[in-house]
Amino acid sequence: MKLAIDVYYCENQAKTVGILFKDWRSEKEEQILVSYSHEILPYEPGNFYKRELPCIIDLLNNIDLNRIKEIIIDGYVYLDDKGKPGLGYYLYEYLLQEKPVIGVAKNAFHKNSNNYVKEIYRGESIKPLYVTSAGLDLEISAKNIRNMFGKYRIPYLFSLLDQETKKNKNSKSLK
Repeated sequence: MKLAIDVYYCENQAKTVGILFKDWRSEKEEQILVSYSHEILPYEPGNFYKRELPCIIDLLNNIDLNRIKEIIIDGYVYLDDKGKPGLGYYLYEYLLQEKPVIGVAKNAFHKNSNNYVKEIYRGESIKPLYVTSAGLDLEISAKNIRNMFGKYRIPYLFSLLDQETKKNKNSKSLK
């Protein structure tokens, strides 16, 4: 089982959504999980993980991690060519390096190039996705994301994840 995770913020609250799916070519999710965090930390430039990691951990506390083979996050595992840790790496460390973590980002990070990131193209898009990973070979991670179901740049299950994360975003309270 794979788990894709995203977090949405509204003032000092966060909604974390996870989508469980069986394999890389799955056309449908197995389960959608949601958790809410209140009184989250403010954004700190260069230390985004301090804000987002506790939200992800809240969601993971409601899952049997023995069922999970890989975790995919919206973001980076490594932030530069020297291997500076990003959110994904801190998650990998939190999981005691027992579960591979794959980061998929929609935008390039200015200090990251080919050492730790792989650009992939999906569908007819001329804009790449940026894949980073810990615990799984980068080439394999990139191939898995490239081969996910969906004909557009963003795999179908990631689009679904984004929609679920932003549901009720115009409400004063996420829950």
